[in-house]
Amino acid sequence: MVVFSWFVIPYSRLATIRIPRRKLPPMKNPLLEIPAVDLAEMIRTRQIKSEEVIRAYIERCKEVNPLLNAIVQDRFEKALREAIAIDEAIAKGEHSIEEMREKTPLLGLPVTVKESIAVEGMSNQAGRVFKTPQIAETDAPVVAQIRKYGAIVLLVSNTPELCLLWETYNNVSGTTRNPYDLKRTPGGSSGGDAALLASGGSLLSLTSDIGGSSRLPAMFTGVFGHKPSPYAVSYIGHHPTSDYPKWGDFFTIGPMTRYAIDLPLLLRCMCDPNGPRLFLEGEVDLRDIRFYFMDNDGPSGMMRPLSYDMKTAINRVANDFNAERVNIRKMKWSLDISLSAMLIIDNIETIYNKTEEGQKRKTVTMETFKYLLGCSDSIFSSVVIGHLQNFVKALPQSRHRQLASITEALKLEFQQLLGTNGVFLYPTFPTTAHHHYEIYHKLVEPMYMAVFNTLGLPVTNCMIGLDRNNLPMGLQVVANPGQDHLCLAVAREIERRYGGWVKPPFEPK
Repeated sequence: MVVFSWFVIPYSRLATIRIPRRKLPPMKNPLLEIPAVDLAEMIRTRQIKSEEVIRAYIERCKEVNPLLNAIVQDRFEKALREAIAIDEAIAKGEHSIEEMREKTPLLGLPVTVKESIAVEGMSNQAGRVFKTPQIAETDAPVVAQIRKYGAIVLLVSNTPELCLLWETYNNVSGTTRNPYDLKRTPGGSSGGDAALLASGGSLLSLTSDIGGSSRLPAMFTGVFGHKPSPYAVSYIGHHPTSDYPKWGDFFTIGPMTRYAIDLPLLLRCMCDPNGPRLFLEGEVDLRDIRFYFMDNDGPSGMMRPLSYDMKTAINRVANDFNAERVNIRKMKWSLDISLSAMLIIDNIETIYNKTEEGQKRKTVTMETFKYLLGCSDSIFSSVVIGHLQNFVKALPQSRHRQLASITEALKLEFQQLLGTNGVFLYPTFPTTAHHHYEIYHKLVEPMYMAVFNTLGLPVTNCMIGLDRNNLPMGLQVVANPGQDHLCLAVAREIERRYGGWVKPPFEPK
């Protein structure tokens, strides 16, 4: 990775030299700064109209997207018609306020959706180049869920090709930029939604996560992203996918919001009625929660230690919550167990095993050759995934069995440590947002996050302040499966103590 950085960093600087050092236009409409829980109450009690809210967010999207490049396709006109219909139904008094509060808690609120999640009639090709645009014929179950609860889908947002990178760019929609610094990445693969949330262009977002794809963008843009317990939210209707029986152990669709207070609201409406039940109602007494943290620099020598600012901020949070210091030695296997678990999954959708109808199947050797000649339709991560899969699958089965055994032992250790009232504080990433494409020499650092997909634990990224460059910092709050409410309660307290989302730099009025 160090040697690779000698090439990646100069390329990154050259690739971003044309990006202007501009800032976003200021947020003018006060509706954009109201949490979803409050907006929903204002809509159903007729203090404001859903149409006003939707128009405000549409205008903000139009202001910021030329700089961010976060939107793949919008449905603004349809969203406005839906908002007007909701306002008319509320004016007629078709349902009482209490009924709306109970049955349609998202009524009239705007939601943005990662383009890899199916929204009927919208682009759904996860950044892949196709001769024929791939349009979703039906809503994914999670989209149908939020619509049932009253949400209005505004748009689908940018993602790297097949969500296979912690940077958001592809050869269809281009590169998404970070609202805090356009020369930096918002992370990936849910970078489009994260950029919109941080800039005021979105309020609630549906994202996905298999190795930190929701949490890293949330951290890089100073918002809140949650990876739910396995199978709590349906993963059907997402690209890429797999028919591997344990796919849902690693992969999930999750909520991302600008305000921590909104996470339980959105997650509750996203939950699969047939999945495991999450206890998201009621208050959690923080005095009953036991806090743990691990402060050694990186779980293994392969991964970068925390930056000074990041380490200082995380230690401050740990001290403020009187967290007990622990040393979970098996965390040094984070990289090994995560790569082994995910890269041996059979039939996961890649450019090599799913092609457009009538197109010749791609091979790893030929696609690599085409990429080196600049003739491939795919980005580097989509090409190299074939080599990584082949390498990992070629390892002796005894090695995979050893790593599977370590994984089960680590799961048990967390189960015993956290129980039903414990949370673990852990870095999301060792540094704040870097310049575009620099992730290619930091490809082991996402294992700070991916290990919790491997272990099947719910995790929330929380905004904990800005570093010396005024870039957002974050940490993960981890709990045992089914204890998502603990993560969300701590996230809300962290938001209260440290201020949560901070507006990105704006152009002077």
